[in-house]
Amino acid sequence: MYLRFSFAITLVAILLAGCAHKKHARRTPPPPAPSAVPQPGHTETGMASWYGYPYHGRRAANGEIYDMEKLTAAHRTLPFDTWLRVVNLDNSKTVEVRITDRGPFVEGRIIDLSHAAARAIDMIGPGIARVRIEVIRTPEYVPPAVFAVQVGAFRDRANAERLRAEMESHYGSARLVQRADSPDLWRVVAGSEATEEGANGLAVRIRKELGEKFAAFVVRVDSM
Repeated sequence: MYLRFSFAITLVAILLAGCAHKKHARRTPPPPAPSAVPQPGHTETGMASWYGYPYHGRRAANGEIYDMEKLTAAHRTLPFDTWLRVVNLDNSKTVEVRITDRGPFVEGRIIDLSHAAARAIDMIGPGIARVRIEVIRTPEYVPPAVFAVQVGAFRDRANAERLRAEMESHYGSARLVQRADSPDLWRVVAGSEATEEGANGLAVRIRKELGEKFAAFVVRVDSM
């Protein structure tokens, strides 16, 4: 009887020691999930363009009516309602704009300014300018992001559908995107990535496999 009692006491002690060890064991925290929202201070440098008519009065990608005389801009991946400081690197003039639209859908350009914003930094005449953009404020809430790679744009839906099918067979996912401001244009986007980095990797792969001259740039898909 005494031996069984002693064994029970020993077993309980071992179990308690094991639990205590587990309680105090150090766990390595998981790495933070990548953010789809560039933080204030994030910068990009590249070419800017501007847009006015025929988009003035049409619905922008965020649902607002585009007014070319307000200080707004279009960007391919930044969340709507992000505020940017834009510096014209040719004359050091600056303007602050709010992202309300998507674009520019032209290789090599990073932002499309409204007419008013372009006038503020003296780029109406040239039409384009080399700029630095800096995030100065981000929205409080940003919906979960989906990033993809735009690989083409067509007036003929049948041509767009052929490229979509080819992209889907090669890269697993592709869709057609039609925007309210250009209802007669079908854009083909491939992939569905949770991060901009993942979509950039897909864009590199597409250009490598299809040729560097093949237009492939990352876009934020705001609605599926």
